[in-house]
Amino acid sequence: MLLTAEDIERLISGCKKNDRKAQEQLYRAFHGSMSMICMRYTKHQQDASVVLNNGFLKVFLKINQYDASRSAFGTWMQKIMVNTAIDFLREKSRFHPADLAAIKVEAAIESDVILKMNADALLALIREMPASTQLVFNLFTIDGFNHREIGEMLGISEGTSRWHLNQARNQLKQSLMIPQK
Repeated sequence: MLLTAEDIERLISGCKKNDRKAQEQLYRAFHGSMSMICMRYTKHQQDASVVLNNGFLKVFLKINQYDASRSAFGTWMQKIMVNTAIDFLREKSRFHPADLAAIKVEAAIESDVILKMNADALLALIREMPASTQLVFNLFTIDGFNHREIGEMLGISEGTSRWHLNQARNQLKQSLMIPQK
């Protein structure tokens, strides 16, 4: 469902009034793109569904806080979904920042490994990574956060974030059998 800016504004206005029909239309319009975000952060489809539904609940509860002058609506929703996924991982005790060693390593491995894969194959490989490595990889490579931001979000050092990114890239290279330099 392709929406114009006016359509989105109308749906946001309806959601602010708790209009169930507007909420349903908004959900349907953004379900696919937000579902893909949730799937990147979880290992199982059921978990992605939980994150997606919790994320949409937060969207509907916080829609009055959305400010169009600060970001596009889709970007605002994406941030909520990412934060919901992080919360989910923490709740399920799959990610323990205290267990991570603060290793300061600069990741100096080229990123073109990702470009050599189709989306489904990449998602399958990402889901095989340890939860903390998967989380850092998604936040940095796909969602565009820097190591300082990732460190603040997850309660880890920038060096640890870099280490996990390096681990993720090495795991992808090994899976693709790309020779290490």
